[in-house]
Amino acid sequence: MPLFRTFEEIEVWQRGRELVKQVYGASRTGEFFRDFGLRDQIRRAGVSIMANIAEGFERGSRKQFLQYLVIAKASAAEVRCHLYVALDQGYINTEQAASLFDRVTEVSKMIAGLMRHLHSLPPTSKSR
Repeated sequence: MPLFRTFEEIEVWQRGRELVKQVYGASRTGEFFRDFGLRDQIRRAGVSIMANIAEGFERGSRKQFLQYLVIAKASAAEVRCHLYVALDQGYINTEQAASLFDRVTEVSKMIAGLMRHLHSLPPTSKSR
């Protein structure tokens, strides 16, 4: 029995999508919006989480899916790093930062959990 039929069914992909909405919302106004470099970088890192989960899944092999999950997890760390810059520059307040940190940390933990689960499956199991 496959774990997922489509990447849209993967809960961590769905949570990543919510994170991206939140990142775009936070970076849509004020000084954050005018800091093109940081704004674009944090947005790209957020989208990278979703995209790597989707692309890895569509590759069709567990090994490749795991490789792309590693990249997605690293992108989550990149989002966290950029959030510190945004907070330190006063682009987001502590409440916004806490909400975003909670969301990206949750996504990162979920990716790690999915990776552990995929590692625990017998060799003949597929991700699809």
